[in-house]
Amino acid sequence: MGKGKVSNSSHNESNDNETKLVLNIYDLTPMNNYSYWIGFGIFHSGIEVHGKEYGFGAHDFSISGVFEVEPKCCPGFSYRCSISLGRINMSSSDFRAFIENLASDYHGNTYHLISKNCNHFSDDIVYKLTGKHIPRWVNRLARLGSLFSCLLPESLQATRVKKVPEYHQNEGNETLSTTTPSEIDETEQENPLLSPKDGSVDINFVKAAPSDCKTEMP
Repeated sequence: MGKGKVSNSSHNESNDNETKLVLNIYDLTPMNNYSYWIGFGIFHSGIEVHGKEYGFGAHDFSISGVFEVEPKCCPGFSYRCSISLGRINMSSSDFRAFIENLASDYHGNTYHLISKNCNHFSDDIVYKLTGKHIPRWVNRLARLGSLFSCLLPESLQATRVKKVPEYHQNEGNETLSTTTPSEIDETEQENPLLSPKDGSVDINFVKAAPSDCKTEMP
């Protein structure tokens, strides 16, 4: 897989295709306020590119679990910080094709807190675009393994959508809407990520490219 061209210089005159690559990090639990300072925490992360943030969440279906939200506004989590990863020279349409290709490897029913979580997804994006990895501390929990999963609330270990979501057109791209809170039995709801209570925050799932249409990055 080829890589996007990366520039870390803020002095170069940017073109229409150049965009910032940013890692946005959220707290999954209030205990991060204490454990963060000793290099340990339970985090969600997303990658901000061309004014949108992309993350990976879970549901019960064998379709894309990749979603987009407004940067730093992923519902259900508390925004902590952002890490600039430089700039890439990649048009928004090329990035959209890239993320749709990647989404075919990240179905909602394959999500696993330890082996295939949102931070693995963020790291995969960054590595494919730059050849580098996200900071190790962001996903340290997964590397420590299932030994520590007993410390997590059950709500952080799985997410469920209560009906098959439907795709719709959004600014020329097909996206997948989540169910609304009124369509979900709140006693069974396991994670607010896929059913935000704040109706002003949109979560749209990215439709994966068909396997026979996947292409290499330019």
